[in-house]
Amino acid sequence: MKNITISIWRPSIVGTALILSIPILTIAISVFEPTGENWQHLKDTVLKEYIVNSMLLTCGVGIGTLLIGVSTAWLTAMCSFPGKNLFVWLLLLPLAMPAYIVAYTYTGMFDFAGPLQTMVRDWTGWRYRDYYFPQIRSMGGAITMLSLVLYPYVYLLGRSTFLEQSVGVMEVSRTLDCGPWTVFYKVALPLARPAIVAGLSLALMETLADYGTVAFFGLGVFTTGIFRTWFGLGDYNSAAKLASLLLFFVFALIIMERVSRNKARYHNSSGKLTRFSEYRLKGLKAWGAFASCAIPVFLGFFLPAAQLFLWALETWSEMVDDRFFELARNSFLLGFGAALISVILALFLGYGKRIIPGKATIASIRMASIGYAIPGTVVAVGIIIPFAWIDGRIDTFMQSSFGISSGLIFSGTLIAVMFAYVVRFLAISLQTVESGLEKIKPSMDDAARSLGCRHRETLFKIHIPLLKSSTLTALMIVFVDVMKELPATLILRPFDFNTLAVRAFELASDERLADSSTAALTIVVVGLLPVIYLSKTISHSRLDQGNTKI
Repeated sequence: MKNITISIWRPSIVGTALILSIPILTIAISVFEPTGENWQHLKDTVLKEYIVNSMLLTCGVGIGTLLIGVSTAWLTAMCSFPGKNLFVWLLLLPLAMPAYIVAYTYTGMFDFAGPLQTMVRDWTGWRYRDYYFPQIRSMGGAITMLSLVLYPYVYLLGRSTFLEQSVGVMEVSRTLDCGPWTVFYKVALPLARPAIVAGLSLALMETLADYGTVAFFGLGVFTTGIFRTWFGLGDYNSAAKLASLLLFFVFALIIMERVSRNKARYHNSSGKLTRFSEYRLKGLKAWGAFASCAIPVFLGFFLPAAQLFLWALETWSEMVDDRFFELARNSFLLGFGAALISVILALFLGYGKRIIPGKATIASIRMASIGYAIPGTVVAVGIIIPFAWIDGRIDTFMQSSFGISSGLIFSGTLIAVMFAYVVRFLAISLQTVESGLEKIKPSMDDAARSLGCRHRETLFKIHIPLLKSSTLTALMIVFVDVMKELPATLILRPFDFNTLAVRAFELASDERLADSSTAALTIVVVGLLPVIYLSKTISHSRLDQGNTKI
């Protein structure tokens, strides 16, 4: 039985991983292809701009997310102040806000023709150039928008680590006459560094993957460059080379995150589930902590959500029509389909790793799950090139053999779109399923085998029922991520096929910001689902029970 299992499961896992790695392999191969005039032109003109702007964007967002995420994580984990228990989950709300939607709303509010500057001119009588107002459509504006919606990655992982740190270590630091700031900088922060760096890496990967914000602000970065080369010049080879450079940046971030850990391990030596006594803040310190937590939530969620809601009230009668419901149906079907396929593959790969925990299996699963770190533009370019080649070969064969044209079967169809979503978001469902599988004792597998159950029967009769919560969570998160995905959809969607995200982007690009609000608000409302789930998880955490105060 064991040999049969190995002969079936291992090749299937390796084969699945190879198929899911097609986009990355395609981009890697493109590096060695000969260059043309367009690529030389890009090198001479805009390539330096793409590199510099991408580095400035990542550095700026990195600083912003660290400042907001680490400070709010420390305050909500280790301090007591008014509204602290409420901010624990409110600080997660910006996760429901795609960065490009926040960019649309702030542009509508703070641009020259927006209500704020219009009010200033009406009250003062000033005209253009009579006053200074920060330019929202700029590098600084993009850094601010992305920082406001990406800091929860650092906040979530940082807070979890602060909560799990040893009570003994913290108390010893107090006996050495260390104040709150000293404990933070010299004890808590170094211990939490691996988790904070992991959250920062996720935020920076999302920054490099962003297209809607930087395109709307007119910034020349790798993602906008790929689109310009693809659609403007029609040069697939040059677009693939730009994608390979972006892929290099992403892998550099991954390597830096792994190196930063330096094989460091930290183990909680306390056997109790108690935490370090919270610092009770009073007076100005308490209200300063309140403001430090309230401002990111207000700017990252409540203010743009309120503006979207007001716009939606003004335009819903015109925008909510049959076309809107068609877009919603397209988005929901794509999201549910991609989520279902991702969960099925995650169950297959996760269970395969459980029964065949070999090096080949682990390496294959890592290869299959690397897609989440890859920007949607890179995934799309890596898919459409081989799919277009396959369609070309099929069409040539059909014409030569039967005199008919097969047209597009893979590229330019929903097959390519769904494949991109699965490649991009499989890691989310796989991680969720694997965490659920780890909670199932191996003795249950042994008991099932002793009763004559094969591996497949064990999976369907025992594991899947026990993984109901994990699979539902994975379905929900992947569904929401697909709803928000923009660049891959823009490149791979069939002709005259749109989603809510594409429609919001098109309307905003045409400066119809109010008209885009209905589609954008729908995406935000759906995006609240995983945030609410995370909030409930945090509120029921054992580590938040039995807090003591000093």
